[in-house]
Amino acid sequence: MTPAEYQQLKAFARIDGALLFCLWVGSFALYIKGMENPTLGMISLMLLVLAPFFTARCLRSFRDKARQGIISFARGYAYIILIFFYSGLLFALAQYVYFTYMDHGFLLAKFTEMANAPQTIQLGLKDMMQQSITEMAAMRPIDFSLNMLTIVIMAGFFLGLPIAALMQRRATVNGQ
Repeated sequence: MTPAEYQQLKAFARIDGALLFCLWVGSFALYIKGMENPTLGMISLMLLVLAPFFTARCLRSFRDKARQGIISFARGYAYIILIFFYSGLLFALAQYVYFTYMDHGFLLAKFTEMANAPQTIQLGLKDMMQQSITEMAAMRPIDFSLNMLTIVIMAGFFLGLPIAALMQRRATVNGQ
């Protein structure tokens, strides 16, 4: 890969990473609102499930527009990893801002409310949830953000394999 091709790869990945970030921020916002409205929580989950398909569409677009329909597995995999890296950085920053300036204990209060729900007590999950809530209360906003960044980057490494394998295209020889 030439330096110009690498720059092109990074530029397209930054744009697509920003778009994936928008999808994840929407999903996260709906998740928070879904604490009070289950329908929004389901929409949040659907947006999260759409992320790999959205990323595959981004790779296909990059392959067809910038690479004239040809992309190797390695280049596609690198592209997916960069998309997840850039979106992960932005998403971690957004979560840091949310937990530092906007949450004010809302999420923790909702989890505590769930732990005290009759269904949770009947299933015998109250002690486990209380322990988790205690651990969450001790976490700083930067801890949440760094955990999410790690999860997103690891997701890129794992999801990139099948996506890059499905989207790779080789140059044809003699029209075959």
